[in-house]
Amino acid sequence: MESDSWHPNDGEPFGHLHPVLNNTKWEELRLAMLDLDLVVPWRCKVLGRSFISGWDGEWHSHFRDGPYDDIEWTELKVAPADRHRVLAALAVHAIPYEVSAEGVTVFGYIDDTGRLSLG
Repeated sequence: MESDSWHPNDGEPFGHLHPVLNNTKWEELRLAMLDLDLVVPWRCKVLGRSFISGWDGEWHSHFRDGPYDDIEWTELKVAPADRHRVLAALAVHAIPYEVSAEGVTVFGYIDDTGRLSLG
């Protein structure tokens, strides 16, 4: 049963997941995507929930609507021709990622940090 009062810093029930990004890094991601001359749609999965948000391309305020500390992952939909630009932006800010079917996934929490790339 999911608890609405659980917080990522509580440890259990997600103690097997390693934190990857803090609020500063999430904000760097948001600003890096704003700096690109691309529309980079994103969707998020909230930690401990099965719900995945719909795709959204608005980085100014929508990405900041909720807290960063409960984002398990954010997937960026990136066309193959634009992937190098997005990966370069992530590398500038040392934001680890994993290439995904849709483009790139950035993790807030992950079970195996060895899967991640830094560019």
